[in-house]
Order: sequence, then structure tokens, then C-alpha cells
Amino acid sequence: MTTQRLGLIMNGVTGRMGLNQHLIRSIVAIREQGGVRLKNGDRVMPDPILVGRSAEKVEALAKRYNITRWTTDLDAALADKNDTMFFDAATTQARPGLLTQAINAGKHVYCEKPIATNFEEALEVVKLANAKGVKHGTVQDKLFLPGLKKFAFLRDSGFFGRILSVRGEFGYWVFEGGWQEAQRPSWNYRDEDGGGIILDMVCHWRYVLDNLFGNVQSVVCIGNTDIPERFDEQGKKYKATADDSAYATFQLEGGVIAHINMSWVTRVYRDDLVTFQVDGTHGSAVAGLTDCMIQARQATPRPVWNPDEKRLHDFYGDWQKLPDNVSYDNGFKEQWEMFIRHVYEDAPYKFTLLEGVKGVQLAECALKSWKERRWIDVAPIKA
Repeated sequence: MTTQRLGLIMNGVTGRMGLNQHLIRSIVAIREQGGVRLKNGDRVMPDPILVGRSAEKVEALAKRYNITRWTTDLDAALADKNDTMFFDAATTQARPGLLTQAINAGKHVYCEKPIATNFEEALEVVKLANAKGVKHGTVQDKLFLPGLKKFAFLRDSGFFGRILSVRGEFGYWVFEGGWQEAQRPSWNYRDEDGGGIILDMVCHWRYVLDNLFGNVQSVVCIGNTDIPERFDEQGKKYKATADDSAYATFQLEGGVIAHINMSWVTRVYRDDLVTFQVDGTHGSAVAGLTDCMIQARQATPRPVWNPDEKRLHDFYGDWQKLPDNVSYDNGFKEQWEMFIRHVYEDAPYKFTLLEGVKGVQLAECALKSWKERRWIDVAPIKA
């Protein structure tokens, strides 16, 4: 058994997602476990170089996590032939250009979503990657959540019977930044900077719906900018120009109807920050990030509508918790390991940049639906 070095250029790791999920809980964790094990017994050890605009920030991160390499010069990092993979978690607007630059430098590329702010740019990146023959992937993290993995288990076991509908609730209150610090960066609320909840979240719903319940065929969506003014990281007031709430209905193949509410201006009164309910002819399930509750048709109660009497029945008590019969690793780390195996031993891998294009396409359809106030069909993609 030998250990193979993976020279990994990591851009955008000073941001919330890049730092917490990709650097700390994925790459640092993989290094601490001794690398990624291949089928032949070899191991791949990531050797990252952290890239950022602030030398002070990236140097501090490198020291904190025992990483020897960092730089503010992305061009120089991409020119190093010993580093063969590029990862990006910076702003959406800059991503197509960065991916293009990395692909032209011969790097395998892996990145956060959305992979672009518009469909045409996203598709061009995929075509370039395929033409250059590099491996490519995009983060599809929601599929690796324990709650949604349990959905997949129930579906594959036949628990649902014929799936009828999917309902999702996502969101929480993001503070405006005036009297309490905002939990999300200010660019998220400026359309001109690639912000907006439709672009951000509908990309997620595309791969969740496609992979778990049926390919999305059409969408109708309405969005809104509920908070017109917010405060940026320097405490300066700015005009919010991007949508911070949206409500979308999707038609899936097989006749399944999905509806998802998404909002950064809602206060949570549910079991988790995101919850999904799936109803089928044989059973229903409700899942959050980790837990999943089920109700089979044999255990379905017979509710009686009576507005003249106070409800005494405990509807929550009619549900059963699906047990945690398996252990779940961090989903971001799990996908990183899958992509590394794809690069080093050509292991099967479906979450390519084409899946990222599908997400951008659906977000663009949703935005068009809002603008034109009508259903929009989702066309097949020719890559």
C-alpha cells in the first residue's frame, strides 16, 4: 500500500461554507483519518493550498489547521503542475470564470453550487470540461443528509407505494444586520451580485427532486423581496434587490406534485430548518436534516372534522420514528471522498457539473415563471 499525494487548490475557504463544511469537516477530517482509501488499498492524502484575497486570513487558517501552504496568487497556484485539483466556494458570479481558468490549466474541478448565475454560462463550463477531459463535480450536499438518505431507503423498500406529493419548508429569520449581525453575507441580498433565494435554493431542489422523487418537468414560482433594506458587514445600509422568499410548485415525472416554500424571513415553528413530507398510497414520511418519522397506511388514523370542539387527539403521536440502524458521516466529507475516488480510480460518480447545470436551469425557469406569471417547462439539456 502506498500513499498518493493530492495537490489541491482550495479557493473561497474563508467564507462560512468553504471553511466549516469543506475545509474543517471535509479536507482536514480526511487528513486526520489518514486520507481516502482506494480499492487497491492505497490512500490519497490531500495536500491543500489555501487561496484567498486576504493574506492575513488565509495564513491564520493555514496555521490553525496545520496546513503548510497558502497564497493570495491564484494564477501562480494554477500554474503549479503538482497541484491537480481545483475547488471553489467563493461567490457565484466569479465561479464560471474561475472554473474556466482552472479547466484550461488542466485541473480537475469540484465546486459549490450554483455553478453560475445563468444557464448559458453554466453549460459552457461543462462543455469545456468535457472537451479538456478533466474530471468534474459539484456539491449536492442535501442528498447526503441522514433525513433524506432515510427517504431514499423508504422509497427503495416500497414503503411509500406510489408517491403522490412532496411538500418542503425551508428557511429561518436572517437578521437585517442593523440591531443584530446577519447570519448570511450581504451579497446574498443584491441581485446585481448574484444573490437571491431562488438562485441559491432552487438549485438544491433540482437534485433533491430528480434523485429522490422524479425528474422535474415544469415549475411555477413566485418570489418577493420582503426586507427592502439591510446592513452590510461594515454596518452600512444598502438596498436589498434580490428575492428573500419564494414559493414554488413542481410537476415531476410520474405525476408527482412537489411544493416547496423557501424564506430567509420566516421564524421557525417546525422540527428543523428544513422539513419535507412525502405522501404515498402506502405510507407517508416527514424528514428533517437527521430524523425521519413514518406513518404506514395500516396505522393511519381516521380524523373527524369538528370545528365546534377543541381538538384533543395527538396527531404527532400517530407517527413512528425511523431508527438509526446505520451511522452517517458528514455529507460534505462523504461526497469529497467519492469525488477523489472518481479522480484516482475512475469510480462511478454522477454528480458532475452537468448536475450543476440542471440546478441553474431550474432556477432560471423559476425566475422566468415569476417574471411572466406562468408555468415554465424544463427542457432536456444537450451538453
